[in-house]
Amino acid sequence: MSQTSSIPLKGGTVIQEWQPEDAEFWQQRGKRIASRNLWISVFCLLLAFCVWMLFSAVAVNLNKVGFNFTTEQLFLLTALPSVACALLRVPYSFVIPIFGGRRWTAFSTAILLIPCLWLGFAVQDPRTPFSIFVIIALMCGCAGANFASSMGNISFFFPRARQGGALGINGGLGNLGVSVMQFFAPLAISFGIFSAFGGGAQTAANGEVIWLENAAWIWVPFLIVGTLLAWFGMNDLASSKSSLREQLPVLKRPHLWIMAVLYLATFGSFIGFSAGFAMLSKTQFPDIVILKYAFFGPFLGALARSAGGMLSDRFGGVRVTLLNFIVMTFFCGLLFMTLPGEGQAGSFIAFYSVFMVLFINAGLGSGSTFQMIAVIFRKNTLERVKAEGRSDAAAQHEAVTETSAALGFISAIGAAGGFFIPQMFGMSLAMTGSPAGAMKVFVAFYLLCVAITWVVYGRKKAA
Repeated sequence: MSQTSSIPLKGGTVIQEWQPEDAEFWQQRGKRIASRNLWISVFCLLLAFCVWMLFSAVAVNLNKVGFNFTTEQLFLLTALPSVACALLRVPYSFVIPIFGGRRWTAFSTAILLIPCLWLGFAVQDPRTPFSIFVIIALMCGCAGANFASSMGNISFFFPRARQGGALGINGGLGNLGVSVMQFFAPLAISFGIFSAFGGGAQTAANGEVIWLENAAWIWVPFLIVGTLLAWFGMNDLASSKSSLREQLPVLKRPHLWIMAVLYLATFGSFIGFSAGFAMLSKTQFPDIVILKYAFFGPFLGALARSAGGMLSDRFGGVRVTLLNFIVMTFFCGLLFMTLPGEGQAGSFIAFYSVFMVLFINAGLGSGSTFQMIAVIFRKNTLERVKAEGRSDAAAQHEAVTETSAALGFISAIGAAGGFFIPQMFGMSLAMTGSPAGAMKVFVAFYLLCVAITWVVYGRKKAA
């Protein structure tokens, strides 16, 4: 029996032999199986980002329906999912080789039903204590943590030459959940979709009637579908199995921490701007109804992530990342010219346009840095293991193990941007009345990333 004939035609089973670098295997069976796993992963990850962003749509409406939370408490509810996400992405980085991609994707999607259902009931009772919302917000962080395990899982399925594009599609289309949530949640709360299941209407102080529970419950049927698709349609790869002990050495690799800084500047900017853009716009241009336009930046950034991975496969991740940081530095500096102050009214059109460029480049950079991670760790691990005199099979196994662990761990660092960027905007506004202080920090950070990318990876003598 040939090696390729041992691959099952249907999902939901363990694949014992997986050789994506074998061109014949890839064309006959591998490409089709990998694509199926990729698109189911995209669907589940998009839903996870929707759940992660739940409180960005719910918190602004809580006091309208009878709650009496302070502004600081409401901002905390929007930030807590990102804090939990950043912490949980660390253990989520190591789970795929232990439990398998199919099992973990189904489980991690199914548990998101808990915060969605719970939040739907909690918002209908104004007596629900703030501590309950804190717990639910932290549970929503599990959704954001799914990114780490999802990207690690997909990295096992594709050959090196296609990893950038595959990871870009998975991460980019998954990131669309941010804009999907911001677009559909305001529509969902306008109708009594789930009245038959206990969803009651709530009347705001201005007489507006809303169904706030719909912002959470609308994702429940999709999560059920995603869970079933993952369980019956995805695969576990026997070749990706490894213990926690085999994965932990990745924490000793210097490139892990270097790439974590670069990814914090790209994906951290994307998720941080997504969380803070609407609030910042409201403080600078209060006459603009920003909620009509806020979703478009995350939408562009998510699409750009897929493009960033594909461009990196074609031109090299280092080149794309380096150019990306230069553009982000320049346009972040341009923001100073768009703000009101010192007798000038500012320009919302210019402000909005500059931010759209930042969103696009944050997305592109997220895709290109992830492609760099996959290439760097696979190449360095193969060279190190072979230099130790071990077999090619051992080198391949350790390469995919460390690459998956690195992708997940670095994504945990990047998620912290969802907390720090809005907080820095808030601190700058509180201290000076302007976001300029925070923007100066961002410009300096992007310049630092330009230098790191060039010195460590861009020069002819770079590592």
